[in-house]
Amino acid sequence: MLELIRHRGPDNTTTRTLPDKTGALGAVEINLTLERTPCTSVSTPPYILFDGELFNERSSGQSDVELFKQFYQKYGKDCFKHLDGSYSCAIVEEDETILARDHVGARPLFYGPANNLLCFCTEMKGLIDHVRFDIHELCPGHMYSTKEGLKAFDPFVPDIPEIGDLKETASTLRELMIEAVKRRMKGVQAVSLSGGLDSSLIAAIAREFNPDLQAFTGTIDSAPGPDLENAILMADLLGLEHHIYRITDSEISNFIPEAIWYLESFDEDCISGVISNCYVSKMTKTYSDSILVGEGADELFGGYRMVLKSPRVTSDEHREQLAQRLVEIAYNTALRRMDRGWMANAVNYQTPFLDTKVVAFSQKIPMQWKIYGEKQVEKYILREAFRDMLPEKIVNREKLRFAMGTGMDDVMDALVSKLIDPEGIKERPKTFYGLSFATFKELYYYDEFLRLFPPAYEKQTIRWDPFK
Repeated sequence: MLELIRHRGPDNTTTRTLPDKTGALGAVEINLTLERTPCTSVSTPPYILFDGELFNERSSGQSDVELFKQFYQKYGKDCFKHLDGSYSCAIVEEDETILARDHVGARPLFYGPANNLLCFCTEMKGLIDHVRFDIHELCPGHMYSTKEGLKAFDPFVPDIPEIGDLKETASTLRELMIEAVKRRMKGVQAVSLSGGLDSSLIAAIAREFNPDLQAFTGTIDSAPGPDLENAILMADLLGLEHHIYRITDSEISNFIPEAIWYLESFDEDCISGVISNCYVSKMTKTYSDSILVGEGADELFGGYRMVLKSPRVTSDEHREQLAQRLVEIAYNTALRRMDRGWMANAVNYQTPFLDTKVVAFSQKIPMQWKIYGEKQVEKYILREAFRDMLPEKIVNREKLRFAMGTGMDDVMDALVSKLIDPEGIKERPKTFYGLSFATFKELYYYDEFLRLFPPAYEKQTIRWDPFK
């Protein structure tokens, strides 16, 4: 199982056979800072496996897994509502195993039964030799216990300011974002810079804390989209050393099966994004083991214009429902793409927009301040919060889906049409379990998916676009 997820942590390997020989535990790690590298505590029970990071106050030099174990021993299963961070974890007692995942769910966790054993793994590919049918992804904000089954747990509730008027709220949002970036800067020398609003403001904030910050950007060599021009503009403005990976058409075509293997999904929107992420993370790995990324802003602040500003949105209430839906499925779509793309090359990602305070505060902000005015400007309050830190061309730029901004969409249409008959979707419009293919490209991706994974694993793919 560990060999199948070796890409996530090639530096260290830990294994432990349980004393009564009824099972075994294992983990792979990246060498980061002393506080963040260890992800296991398996010398004495309770045995702990921990993926992620915590931001609670701690004793000097105390690692995340040590801090987590301290909270568990003090509060038991109620510990999760006290944990400020992003994580998935496993706790193994003599008579019980507990799996848990924070409420946002950037860090994945899958599980299922196998010959009267419980098997679990960060990625579901680690389970393919053991769990063929009854596989589950642990939902964010839930725990699974071998004694009590699956249940939700109370979330961690951070202390955040109240909402004021629009100007005051934008100012508070700015302060929370600066704090969120600052608390993630230790050991971080890199920022993912797409050229969009979100990554640009993360870069602008981080540059204040680390003048030696380096920027990393991916583009399609044959069809560079508008993202590249803006990324270069932003990097030059901040004086950042800028690394650009120009992905060739042949690299894209040859990498599609690997992209599906890493992503564990055949959703076309996520496939396009993860290919770019994988190549940029490969370049980043030669310089840094950790990077700041801008994921999460679209879900929290009214991005994704093709969904929230679609003519099919019938009312403000409908828009609110769609926005909440995008947040709820992010763990399986945008965040899965982010996690698998960076971790494919063992680059640990830092997500300031998913900071617990930023997430909680965003949920208080009314939708009319996120998508604002007669022109329906998306992420308006975020733009206002950082207008003075960004070039006008970027702060006023309309949101483009990642694959559109990089030029990936058109390239993927052309490449896949050479690999499969686009008309084939008329004869086979749905998957084995009944999910309709969005375009002919997904028919090809699905066939590759079935070559790599058991058919039942397709049920772990959630459609990103609710209108497809």
